Amino acid sequence: MRIGLLTEGGYPYATGEAGLWCDRLVRGLPRHEFELYALSRSAEQEERGKVPLPRQVTRVRTAPLWAPGDDGRTHSRRERRRFAACFKDLVRGICAGEAEPFAAGLYGLAELAREQGGMYAALRSETAVRAVESACRAPGASRTVRSAQVRDLLEFVDELERALRPLSLDWYEDLGQVDVCHATAGGVAAIPGLLAKRFFGVPLLVTEYGVRLRSHYLDSEEERPAVRALLAAFHTRLAAEIYARADLLTPGNAHARRWQERCGAVRERMRTVYPGMEADRFATVGEDPECGDPDTLVWVGRIEPAKDLIALLHAFAEVRKVAPATRLRIFATAVAPDYLADCRSLAAQLFPDEAADAHAVGENPVTFEEIGGPDAPSSAEAYGTGRVVVLSSVIEGFPITLAEAMFCGRATVSTDVGAVCEVIGGTGLVVPPRNPRALADACLSLLRDPERAQRLGSAARARALELFTVEQNVEAFRESYLRLLARGSARPDGEVPFARPAEARVPGHWTTPTWASVPEPAPGPAAGTGPTLPNAGSAPVPNTEAAV
Repeated sequence: MRIGLLTEGGYPYATGEAGLWCDRLVRGLPRHEFELYALSRSAEQEERGKVPLPRQVTRVRTAPLWAPGDDGRTHSRRERRRFAACFKDLVRGICAGEAEPFAAGLYGLAELAREQGGMYAALRSETAVRAVESACRAPGASRTVRSAQVRDLLEFVDELERALRPLSLDWYEDLGQVDVCHATAGGVAAIPGLLAKRFFGVPLLVTEYGVRLRSHYLDSEEERPAVRALLAAFHTRLAAEIYARADLLTPGNAHARRWQERCGAVRERMRTVYPGMEADRFATVGEDPECGDPDTLVWVGRIEPAKDLIALLHAFAEVRKVAPATRLRIFATAVAPDYLADCRSLAAQLFPDEAADAHAVGENPVTFEEIGGPDAPSSAEAYGTGRVVVLSSVIEGFPITLAEAMFCGRATVSTDVGAVCEVIGGTGLVVPPRNPRALADACLSLLRDPERAQRLGSAARARALELFTVEQNVEAFRESYLRLLARGSARPDGEVPFARPAEARVPGHWTTPTWASVPEPAPGPAAGTGPTLPNAGSAPVPNTEAAV
C-alpha cells in the first residue's frame, strides 16, 4: 500500500515528539511504502537536516512556508477576474463564517493554481487587500473584524498567502497516485490532502494529537485584535472543511475529539488513537519500584508559562512547611529563557540556601537541571530520581511527560487540564489548575503514604503498557488504512486500489544479474496499454528531485 504522509514543521526534520511518532509509524509498517510531503516552517529547521529515513520511504517532497514564494508568475486579465471572484468568495466565507462560499473560493483558487501556476503575486495584490476590506465591512462580520485598519489588512493578507501556499505546489500528480493520504496534523498540513481527494478521489485520513485550531488560539495572543480575529475565522473555516471532507479522523485523545466535534466532525468517521511511545526506554526504572528518593518530587518538561512552574514553587513552599526534608528537582527538556529566569528568582526568594551545619556549603532544595546532564542522562533517569512526579500545567493537550512517568511506574499529581484525566484514568491524583494549596496537599498525601504511591505507580505502568505503546499505535493505523481501502474507490476514473502493481515502480535491477549485458530498450507501447515495465537488467531513471 502506498501512503502519502503529509506533515507541517515535523517529520522528516523534527527530532522531537512531533516527528518521533511519524518515524515510529513508518518504521512499524515496513510492508507499506511511504511518500513524505513536508511543509517546513523555518530555514533553521531545514539546515538541521532530515532524520535518517528507512527504506520504505520512497519519496520526499518538501516546500517552505517561511521563504518568499514568488515564482514570477503573472496572470492575464481573464485570469485576474477569475481570481478576484474566487478570492472574494473565500474571504466572504472567512468574515461571515459561511462554509459554502469558503469552500467554493478555496477549491476555485486551487483549480486556478492547477491550471495557471503559482498565485504569490495575486494573493498579495491590491485586489486581494480590497477584497478583504470589503468582506470586513460587509454585514455578518464581527465587530472586531469590522475594526480592521490598513495595517491589519496587509498583515492578514501576508499570513493568508503563506497558509494558502500549498494550493500552488506541484505535488498533486504524485499525490494522486497514492492509495491513502495521511495528514499528520490538521490545518495547513491537510490542505494537500483535501486537494488530492477533490482532484483524484484519494481517501484522506487526518490525525491530530494537538488540535491545530486550538493551538492557533493559544499562540496568537500577541497579534493585533483584528488580525487575530481574521486568522481565527480562517482557521475555523479551514478546520470545519477538513473535518467535513476527511474520510477518517483519528484524534489522539477525547479532549481533541471534543474540539473536532464542536467544529462539525462526524462521530461515525472518528476513531481515537493514542500516541505510541517506546516502553523499552523506561523499562529499567519502571520495573524497579524501589528506585528513587521517597522524599523527592520530580517535574519534567519544557519550562514555559503554560507549565505554571510559579504555582508549583508556591505549592512546594507549603510542602516544605510540613515536610522540611522534601526536595524538588526540575528537569528541563527545553526552556523559555525569560520564564526560566523568573522561576530561578522565585526559588531563590522562597527557599534560601540551606546548610546542614556551620561548616557546610548552603544548598537550595529546588534544583533546575537539564535532561542529558550528568545526573539525568535520559528522561527515564530523571523520573527515577524520585517517587512522585508532578504536572502543574494550565494548558495541555496530550501530556507526554505524564505518560512517560506512568511507564516509569511513578505516582503522579497533576492539574485537571487537557487530556490529563483520560491519560491517568484513576492511577494518579488530580487537582484544579492554578491552585497551589490543592497541589501541595496532594503531594503531601503521597509523600506521607509511600505504599499508596507505589500502588498507584504500579497501576499507572500497567495502564500505560496497555494503551500508549508504539505497537498499539501502529496496529491502529494499519487497520485504519485497510478500512479506508475497503470502502471502495472514490476516484473519478473508477480505478480500484492496487490496480497498478507495485513491481511497476520498484527501482533497481530485476532478475538479470548486474554483470549481464543490457539489451536495447524496446519501443514504447501504444497509448492506453498500461504502465511500462523496465527491461530485464535495466533500472528506471531516478527522479533526482523527488526520489530517495
